Amino acid sequence: MAGHGNVLTHFRGAAILAPWVLWLLLADTAISLQLPLKWLAPDFVYNSSSRIAETVWYWIQIIFERYNGANITFSGDALPRGESAVVVANHVGWADFYMIQALAIKAGMLGRCRYFAKIQLRIVPFLGWGLWAMGMPMVSRNWAKDKHELDRAFSGIVNRQWPTWLISFSEATRFTQKKYEQSIVWCKESGRPQPMHLLYPRTKGFITTVQHLRKAPHVKAVYDVTIAYQRGKDFHAAPTMWDTLSVPGLSSRLGYKFHVHVRRFPLETLPTDDEKLAKWLENLWLFDAVFTAKPGNRLGKAKIGNGMQSVTVNVTDKQVDHSIRRWKVPYKVG
Repeated sequence: MAGHGNVLTHFRGAAILAPWVLWLLLADTAISLQLPLKWLAPDFVYNSSSRIAETVWYWIQIIFERYNGANITFSGDALPRGESAVVVANHVGWADFYMIQALAIKAGMLGRCRYFAKIQLRIVPFLGWGLWAMGMPMVSRNWAKDKHELDRAFSGIVNRQWPTWLISFSEATRFTQKKYEQSIVWCKESGRPQPMHLLYPRTKGFITTVQHLRKAPHVKAVYDVTIAYQRGKDFHAAPTMWDTLSVPGLSSRLGYKFHVHVRRFPLETLPTDDEKLAKWLENLWLFDAVFTAKPGNRLGKAKIGNGMQSVTVNVTDKQVDHSIRRWKVPYKVG
């Protein structure tokens, strides 16, 4: 339980968390019990499980923002309320989920969030059953083997037009310095550009998702979500899972800054060719590196893309520092 808490903080966290955990168990049970109805009334199960899940996720967001004082700031595009979309994001730590949930609350889509989950979770009683009942894609990251599961997950969105944010952490793992160094080596060996302070994105899952959901007329866009944390001079400094649940004054007392930058791309503007779509995601990540850059570092040139065109721009310390300072007024849950 490493972090910033003392004994009293841990007791405080346990007291705050206990009612939520109880509600989580009840909610998970309620969703799991609907599983036999999934084949008889799929729309009812999807909508019901979404409403139940929304209460769970909203409650934990209140703990993070209101009880523990996390101030989340936003920049970028305004998201249409109630719009279904493919959401891609970088992955730093547990707190990433709060960043995405904060966006979803603003867009009225919190209960409609669906994440790619590890297939091993399916066998976990109630938790795995609940995720499956909700329509979460349960994948092994072997996209050839996962075809049947992906067809199942996508069918409700495409054929039944379920409102959805289908969310993927495109790097497929959390950012660490060791993984970043491994990514640099791989990019050099493969002749690919390395985004600064991000891992090179995995493109197969993104391509599969976009190509399937093009068939869904209500899925209108891809949202590119860039998440950044800062604490003092420490960049990519995200609080631990337990700190987010137990420690008060995350922003005011401990000095954590939570930043979310979002860009909206209409789905029809994306390339239709798989290879060009992979390049589009690569260019997206190179652009996102600007917003995750450490203040004080000179980034030099970065190739960025929008749709099927790309340009080369110079990115300097001043521009990066400005991008960090211009976050909008913090949004508070509730």
